[in-house]
Amino acid sequence: MRILLLRWAAPATLLVCAALGTFTTTPSAGETFQTRGTDQTVTVRLGDRELLRYQHAPRPFKPYVHSWYTPEGRQVLRDAPADHLHHHGLMFAVGADGVNFWEEPAQAGKQVPVGGPRITSRSENDRLTATISQELQWQNAEGDPLMLESRKVTLRPNSLPNASLLEWETRLEPAEGQSPLELWGRNYFGLGLRMVASMDQEGEFRNAEGDPGEAATGSQRIHRGVWCAYTAHIDDHPVTIAMFDHPDNPRPVSWFTMTAPFAYLSATLGLDQERLSLTEGQVLQLRYAVIAWDGRPSEEEIAAAYQAWLP
Repeated sequence: MRILLLRWAAPATLLVCAALGTFTTTPSAGETFQTRGTDQTVTVRLGDRELLRYQHAPRPFKPYVHSWYTPEGRQVLRDAPADHLHHHGLMFAVGADGVNFWEEPAQAGKQVPVGGPRITSRSENDRLTATISQELQWQNAEGDPLMLESRKVTLRPNSLPNASLLEWETRLEPAEGQSPLELWGRNYFGLGLRMVASMDQEGEFRNAEGDPGEAATGSQRIHRGVWCAYTAHIDDHPVTIAMFDHPDNPRPVSWFTMTAPFAYLSATLGLDQERLSLTEGQVLQLRYAVIAWDGRPSEEEIAAAYQAWLP
């Protein structure tokens, strides 16, 4: 496997290599962001700690966050478990014009990269950020583009005390000749998160409203509120993962949760209840944050983190 510093690749060209590149220094601790890229993944490190691995090449149908860590280094995401091979760590997918981009049968839609990923970083007032940006075409099984996506996955490793913060931003618009485009979904379509197997056991969901949620199938529930959090254990240590909804999103979030036979959390637009139509020139912009703590923060601490995340 050849090695190369990650740079913006020419249009319609995938990154073909992997290498070490250094780009931002922490003034206080002297740590640096480093990236290692292959034709499949981008890994971001801070000093000697891996923070995130992003699968920028579809495997097999979509790019996604493959690995992500708590401040103490516990990896929280699970990719392609045997019970649901289409569950990929932290991923985003909905349906578009009758094409399913969530599940992955032979006729599923595919999120196809346009060019390679771009990586930027900066330090401002001792706050570090590293952003992976990617342009995608959402194509049907025949390869026809239905929708265009501009995606940003941003790490802010020292913006919250004792927490890892990942921000997911997505801009969706119809591809040329695909207006109007109808977005649809099941009650879990959206930004979905599958956790490591140990977190499937004896977990606890909480949310901003203290809302017990609307019962769906089995352990599935739909909740309201600006945040939703889940606490379970990794190697006998409590770990909490929360998702935050941004007030500028076009609809209030519907949180999909389940605890059995495995744990799952998804930020959805409620497309199973009301579909959303995009016409030429319309852009759907979505912004969410995902936070990980070692331990079990109180509801007040989670609410304070939510307020600190907002601009």
